[in-house]
Amino acid sequence: MSTALQTRPRSDLAAGRFGQSRYMIRRKFFKLFGGAFHIYDAAGNVAFYSKMKAFKLKEDLRIYSGEDMQEELLTIQARSILDLGATYDVTDATTGERVGALRRKALRSILRDQWLVLDVDGQEVGRIEEDSMLLALVRRLLTNLIPQTFSGTVGDVPVLTFRQHFNPFIQKIDLDFSVDTQRRLDRRLGIAAAVLLCAIEGRQSGG
Repeated sequence: MSTALQTRPRSDLAAGRFGQSRYMIRRKFFKLFGGAFHIYDAAGNVAFYSKMKAFKLKEDLRIYSGEDMQEELLTIQARSILDLGATYDVTDATTGERVGALRRKALRSILRDQWLVLDVDGQEVGRIEEDSMLLALVRRLLTNLIPQTFSGTVGDVPVLTFRQHFNPFIQKIDLDFSVDTQRRLDRRLGIAAAVLLCAIEGRQSGG
């Protein structure tokens, strides 16, 4: 599909950040306004820093190359205001290219969290789901001390896992793309999905 949008290439350093197979996401619970996440690569280096803007009617997250926020890499913006089943558009901030979108299945997520992965044309190409109905119900009805685990697929082929570690003060999540050997999922969309899961699902469980 042709486009008149003028783009500029992403820096080689930023492009390399999206080439990792494993990441660890860390969020401190006690942040009063907005939300912030550090995303580390397998070597323990900060690969991304994400900041959610506070006091926005429509949720707006930005992903940067570092905590100094000098290089913005991705934007994640809700299409609607305060909608539990909102669709979030993911855009490459360095090129203006729309990467895809993520849609939360609101009614289904009451019992078991589920997100749809949409391509640039808005077509469903994959899903990200909580590990099991049983564990999901236990978390909701009895305790939120059981860490969440999500699995992502594209065309029914596994592409990622997302595992939370229980910690009462710091939210830590392992993000693993190593099962996606054919690179079916755009890593930019995968990173955006992980940040959304931390921000939305983590907030619901009291994080």
